[in-house]
Amino acid sequence: MSDTQHADQKKESADELTERLPSKAAAVHEIIRKEGEKEMRRDFFALFWSAIAGGLIMSTSMLGRGVLQAYVPDVPWAVLVEAAGYTLGFIFVITAGQQLFTENTVTPVLPFMSQPTWAKLMQLLRLWGTVLLGNFIGGLIAASVFAYLPMFSPEVNKAFVEMGHHLLEAPNGQTFATAVLAGWLIALLVWMIHAVESGRILLIFLITYLMGISDVSHVVVGMIEVTYLVLLGEATIGDSLLNFVLPTLIGNIIGGTFIFALISHAQVRADANLDVQKKEDEESRLEAKLKAKEEGRDPPQR
Repeated sequence: MSDTQHADQKKESADELTERLPSKAAAVHEIIRKEGEKEMRRDFFALFWSAIAGGLIMSTSMLGRGVLQAYVPDVPWAVLVEAAGYTLGFIFVITAGQQLFTENTVTPVLPFMSQPTWAKLMQLLRLWGTVLLGNFIGGLIAASVFAYLPMFSPEVNKAFVEMGHHLLEAPNGQTFATAVLAGWLIALLVWMIHAVESGRILLIFLITYLMGISDVSHVVVGMIEVTYLVLLGEATIGDSLLNFVLPTLIGNIIGGTFIFALISHAQVRADANLDVQKKEDEESRLEAKLKAKEEGRDPPQR
């Protein structure tokens, strides 16, 4: 099946859902929920290898930003250029359909919120653990290649080191707060990608560019950057985990799951309850009309 045919089928499905459900948000929610159901049922190794590929691909965000940071003049507006490199990993991993942990803070969460059972929770935790592990392994491979192979100029290697130290030197509270924002923005991106049928690459660029210039903390991209420091002996594993990975992971989950996904689900639940009430009211009015009509015909039948 070609990409165009696939997009057309998806568009028709979205249009049908929009007409059948009470709101556009409900239609998008249903599309993401079904996708989440599929992801939760996928084989472990399919998820794992896809997540490793996703981690490898996300290293292009570090690469793109590092190269630009190395060669762009040290001026106040340099971040506006460097952030363009940050978007590369997200564009590549999302369009390639590989697993990225922060996308999964919303996609498989909606099936659990729609049907909150222990079985669904176990499926969700299995998916999270598999994808997070795969992303970290892919990121470790990429960081090892960057650190040990003579691939880049001294200027680029210096930029990589500066990027990693920038993450580790930030206060934990700031790291956590910006991670919450990053999780919310990625969840927003997932939602909007399913709401539109064209211009998706531009949409990915805009949201992740905003993340880049806002200097938010993303657990997968940042993990690659701090791992690079660990491999060079510039940081310890303990510092990397305590000062970046853990606060960022928790913040990303809170921003994507407990803020965006929960609020979006609550909105759709409210729409659904209102729709059910309207249908019940319509059925009651119809029954009343039929009853009145039947009572009006009773005398002639007698």
